Amino acid sequence: MEEKVITKKNGMLVLILTTVLYIAAIPGIFMGIAADSSLLVVISILWLCIGWIPYCGLRVIKPQEALVLTLFGKYVGTLKEDGFYFVNPFCSAVNPAANTHLKQSGDVDMSSVKLSAATEGVTANVSVPNMNKKISLKIMTLSNNRQKINDCLGNPVEISIAVTWRVVDTVKAVFDVDNYKEYLSLQCDAALRNIVRNYPYDVAPNVDTTGDGVADEGSLRGSSEIVAERIRQEIQQKVEKAGLEILEARITYLAYAPEIAAAMLQRQQASAIVDARKMIVDGAVGMVEMALERLNEKDIVNLDEERKAAMVSNLLVVLCGNKDAQPVVNSGSLY
Repeated sequence: MEEKVITKKNGMLVLILTTVLYIAAIPGIFMGIAADSSLLVVISILWLCIGWIPYCGLRVIKPQEALVLTLFGKYVGTLKEDGFYFVNPFCSAVNPAANTHLKQSGDVDMSSVKLSAATEGVTANVSVPNMNKKISLKIMTLSNNRQKINDCLGNPVEISIAVTWRVVDTVKAVFDVDNYKEYLSLQCDAALRNIVRNYPYDVAPNVDTTGDGVADEGSLRGSSEIVAERIRQEIQQKVEKAGLEILEARITYLAYAPEIAAAMLQRQQASAIVDARKMIVDGAVGMVEMALERLNEKDIVNLDEERKAAMVSNLLVVLCGNKDAQPVVNSGSLY
């Protein structure tokens, strides 16, 4: 089924014509009585009874809104351009997701309205159905709840995404899926789970995240842009049949699950300590090597192998120690 856009905007003409005829029907009755014309009297009374029906066919469409119309169950067209329209009064608007309120922008829950009775001092919550059947064509952002997913190493992580989307084909959104908002939400959760399970939280050896058979350095923490793009493409493939376009997907929250967060923090701290120590040792060895070379070049003192070993040991202790060294002054001879 293809989308048919209605472009004829006859709303103002029908409004003026119907109002003029409705006003003219009142003096028409008196004129028919005066002229003894029963036909004019019957027509005027009949118009007063049914003349309000054309008003039911008036539709106002704002920018970035659409209205899908059906006549006795048959699709007749979609109002997408802003303006004042007149359609068949018996047409009905269809939007199965009108009362669906997700955790997203543009969804204001009006299903519950608080009413106050000042005379009795009673406050009650009354459920009022949302009768707005218009479909928003604006760009909206969907932010689902956090999900706990195991990464490729089996570690549970908590992650959530924000998906920016919009409706591009109203017919597919209304007729091809039961509820396009719920459909989008479920597909976002499924795509997120499908992509995240291919990546480790942090860089791990011998892990293939792209599926090409070659180990790479992809990770959820270090390759967030690539992961988000893969999630966007995965969602787009699923919601194409619903007439939706996914503009962007972003990771808004990423962390280890609480049950392993403390252990993983210790692991990261240990890794950082090892890396820091390695850097310190490399620098200390370079400084000792430079000191020995400078002593030989300047011919300041001649040291045998045993004295060189003692000097290297002392320098490494001083340079690699966690605390400041306590110098010992030797006032005697070297030997």
